[in-house]
Amino acid sequence: MVTQTSEEARKQIVSLVRDFVKRDVEPIAGTYDNEDIYPHELIPTMRELGLFGINIPTEYGGMGLDFTTFAMIFEELSKGWMSVSGIIGTHHILSYIISVYGTEEQKHRILPKMATGEIRGGLALTEPEAGSDAQNISTTAVKDGEEYVINGRKMFISNGENGNAFALMAKTDPDSDPRHRGISCFIFEKPTEGFKVGQHLDKLGYRGLDTCELIFDDCRIPAGNLIGGEEGRGFGQVMNGLETGRINVAARAVGVAQAALEASVAYSKKRLAFGKLISEHQAIQLKLAEMAAKVHAARLMVYDAARKKDSGERNDLEAAMAKLFASEVCGEVAMEAMRVHGGVGYTKDLPVERYYRDAPLMIIGEGTNEIMKLVIARRLLEKYSD
Repeated sequence: MVTQTSEEARKQIVSLVRDFVKRDVEPIAGTYDNEDIYPHELIPTMRELGLFGINIPTEYGGMGLDFTTFAMIFEELSKGWMSVSGIIGTHHILSYIISVYGTEEQKHRILPKMATGEIRGGLALTEPEAGSDAQNISTTAVKDGEEYVINGRKMFISNGENGNAFALMAKTDPDSDPRHRGISCFIFEKPTEGFKVGQHLDKLGYRGLDTCELIFDDCRIPAGNLIGGEEGRGFGQVMNGLETGRINVAARAVGVAQAALEASVAYSKKRLAFGKLISEHQAIQLKLAEMAAKVHAARLMVYDAARKKDSGERNDLEAAMAKLFASEVCGEVAMEAMRVHGGVGYTKDLPVERYYRDAPLMIIGEGTNEIMKLVIARRLLEKYSD
C-alpha cells in the first residue's frame, strides 16, 4: 500500500509542474515536435523538480508519491507537450518493477540514481514479432557462470537512445510450457559490449522523444541484474509494472484531451461566423458539452484506477478500463477540436493538429485497446463467475 500524499502537498507539486510546463515546455513544443528534436535542455529542471523519482520510495531518494498525484503530473505534462511525459513514462515502469520485485542490493544500487535522473530508464519488451503477444518474445538470456548472455532485438523502445537502463524481458527457458514461465526480467545497463541502438523510428506523433530498435548481440550482463534473483518471474513482474504504465498513458490521454478542449473553448469565444461568435451557435455548444463531459469522465476513471493501486488492491480491471476509455476519448476530442477550429485546426499554426497526431499513441501504446478489451472481459468473467 502506498503512502497517501496530502492534498496540500499534491496541490503544490502539481502547481510546480504546471508552472514548468507553461514556462519551459509550451514555448518550444511546436518547433521541437515539428523538427523531431529531443528536449535535452528540459532534463535539468525535470531532475530538480524530482520528476524522475515521483514513484520511488523516499528511503531510496525518491518522492514516494501516490499514484493519484502521479496521474496528475502526467496529465499536466501532456497538456503542454505529450512527448515530455514519455521521458519519465517507462522510466517509472522500471523503477516500480525494481521497487516491488528487486533484491535489496538492486534497490540500493539502482533506485537512488534513478530518483535523481542520473539513470534514466525504459522498458525493453516489444519485439518485431511480439507486440501484443508478449509471451512470444524471442530474445534469450543464457546463463554462463556469473553472467547471462543476451541475444535478440527489441523494437519501438521509448528512451532507447537517451535512456541508459532498461527492464529487459528475455527467455531463460525457451522450452517452458506455459511460455510465460520461461521469461525473466533483467536490469540492462548501457553501455555494454555487443549492444547497439538500431534504427530511430520516424513517427506520426509522439515526436521529439526517441523511439528506437535495440540490438543485443552476445551481450554479457551480471547475473546480479536478474530482477529478484529468480528466473521465470519476469512476465508477471512486467505485467504488474504495465498496470502503472496504463495509469500514466490514460493520464496522458486526459491531458491531451483537456488541452484540446481548452483550445476549442478559447477559439470559439473569439471566432466569428454568420455575424456572431461561434460559441453562441448551438452546434458548437453541443460539441463543447460532449467533449467536456467525456474528458471529465475519463479523468475520474484514471483517478479511480490510481486510488485502487494506492490501496494495494488488484487494479488491472480498472487500469485497463481507464486506459481504454481515456485514450478513445482523447481521439474523439482531438478530432472534435479540429472540427471546432475548422481549416486553421488542420494547419501547424495551432497545436490542435499535434493533439490529433498524438492521440493514437495512447490508443496503441501500453497494450492496444483491443488487448485492453480482452483484459477487461477476462476479469469480468472471473469477477462474476459462479
